[in-house]
Amino acid sequence: MATVAFHTLGCKVNHYETEAIWQLFKSNGYERVDYEHSSDVYVINTCTVTNTGDKKSRQVIRRAIRKNPDAVICVTGCYAQTSPAEIMAIPGVDVVVGTQDRTKMLDYIEQYKTERQPINGVTNIMKNRVYEELDVPAFTDRTRASLKIQEGCNNFCTFCIIPWARGLMRSRDPKEVVRQAQQLVDAGYKEIVLTGIHTGGYGEDMKDYNLAMLLTDLEREVKGLKRIRISSIEASQLTDEVIDVIDRSSMVVRHLHIPLQSGSNTVLKRMRRKYTMEFFASRLEKLKAALPGLAVTSDVIVGFPGETEEEFMETFNFIKEQKFSELHVFPYSKRTGTPAARMEDQIDEEVKNDRVHRLIALSDQLAKEYSSNFEHEVLEVIPEEKYKDDPTGRLYVGYTDNYLKVVFPADEEMVGKLVKVKITEAGYPFNKGEFVRVLEDAPLITH
Repeated sequence: MATVAFHTLGCKVNHYETEAIWQLFKSNGYERVDYEHSSDVYVINTCTVTNTGDKKSRQVIRRAIRKNPDAVICVTGCYAQTSPAEIMAIPGVDVVVGTQDRTKMLDYIEQYKTERQPINGVTNIMKNRVYEELDVPAFTDRTRASLKIQEGCNNFCTFCIIPWARGLMRSRDPKEVVRQAQQLVDAGYKEIVLTGIHTGGYGEDMKDYNLAMLLTDLEREVKGLKRIRISSIEASQLTDEVIDVIDRSSMVVRHLHIPLQSGSNTVLKRMRRKYTMEFFASRLEKLKAALPGLAVTSDVIVGFPGETEEEFMETFNFIKEQKFSELHVFPYSKRTGTPAARMEDQIDEEVKNDRVHRLIALSDQLAKEYSSNFEHEVLEVIPEEKYKDDPTGRLYVGYTDNYLKVVFPADEEMVGKLVKVKITEAGYPFNKGEFVRVLEDAPLITH
């Protein structure tokens, strides 16, 4: 039996797609082995969001070639899409496929085996207007399932390479989304995370359908689904209609990840982000009125070219006022090929690091303040796995609907089920809780 090993770099979408590519291999009789083992085929799913992503991708490719020089080395993903020539130039790479035409990968591998000539299967992503269907009926992780609903992005922010790696916005057929969601729930998942490259943009390329309607259809049609989480959504995509659906919904959780990137209008303009702070604040106000206790997490880029101390403080103060519940803070890093990398006034690394530390300290403080609101409350948690720092083996960790990480006594039987947990001691990065009861007797997920 032929074996295949996978290594995934980068984001949740890449991890989702690796699982989808594995389904293709599986149906062709392959056996999956650990990446550290010797395998007949290695598939490396690459990332290109930063220059470091490229570098890491190259290192992983070379490692596979060293491990088994006779193996077929197949490279896919974002770095493969933007720089196929760079990858083809690595001696030992056999097949390169970008972020589309994944279904051809197996044919290319067979072709390579007979012809022994490297194959570049990367085509122009910018011409693609159709969502590529890739099925993922189950995941290796057994508590939360990702469901990819769209591909690509039309925004072209000045710091970002992703539209060139993923192409323009294209939405998945709503019937396929519902079908796939039902399949995941039938496999035992209680929570589905809607994901994509620009998830909240779902439906922007469709005539009479949008994200609000998709959320409504999922809630109405998928039997046994308990939680819907939107992996990320832009402020501009939080239309009144979407907020209204979330307000009425019993499934969409009280947690939204809304990328901010900067809290200064002048920086936002240089980033080519399509909103102002005033607009962002008004969306948050409307959301929080609809969903009391809502957790809003966000991404922030610090030290974007030309960022002054005043502009940084505008960001700092905006975040403090709006009380985000947690931030992912990134120092700006030049991405070759983007307008921002060519801008004057690049910020000194020391200044960047100082600002990053100040924002992380604020994020920690805000996270503690947010979780303290829920001390002594009973919340719903899906236990995910054993808590690693517990010598007794009795403690498990899971997330509440509003994305608080809770550690509490449980057992293996409860993993993947919905349980009620009382928060006994709020904190960050995790809260302590006590088990109250299991909400329902759900079948355990088995793979």
